[in-house]
Amino acid sequence: MQSRVILDSTKFALTIERLCHQLIENHGDFSNSCIIGLQPRGVFLSNRIVQRLEILLGGKRPLYGLLDATFHRDDFRRTEKPLVPGKTVIDFPIEGKRVILIDDVFYTGRTVRSGLDALLDFGRPAAIELLVLVDRRYSRHVPISPDYTGKTIDAVMYEKVRVEWTENGGKDEVWIIPFKMVS
Repeated sequence: MQSRVILDSTKFALTIERLCHQLIENHGDFSNSCIIGLQPRGVFLSNRIVQRLEILLGGKRPLYGLLDATFHRDDFRRTEKPLVPGKTVIDFPIEGKRVILIDDVFYTGRTVRSGLDALLDFGRPAAIELLVLVDRRYSRHVPISPDYTGKTIDAVMYEKVRVEWTENGGKDEVWIIPFKMVS
């Protein structure tokens, strides 16, 4: 099996544009909503979403924060390597707000579950929605589903989804890459 592109740069940009318009449909001017990018990889997507929303909203920037859930993960004690958490920057109250949690690839749901736990340390939002660029359905370990999805795929266990960003030295693309299973 070979690597293959599932979103090229043109479809990538269109997908982000569509997601932004869906958010505006549901959140209007974002007066009671905020966006939280989930560290590490959700930050690239959330940065893009916030930048585009600011343009679409005529210069109004939605409240935006970054969340690291490293120590809320259910597997953080199982690694032999020391963990290096990312930054958490939420400098506004989320109490009573509609929160849009953003991550790049939704696979088992464990990262998002830990993000939900970490988010509740900052207050009790009115609602929490999930936005993802790629949803790898049929692989959940927890009963969570995204509210906004850029692309839904049915990748098998021995395939990895890799999102490349221009900000990270690549070009805007999403790949499915096969890897060998270790038995």
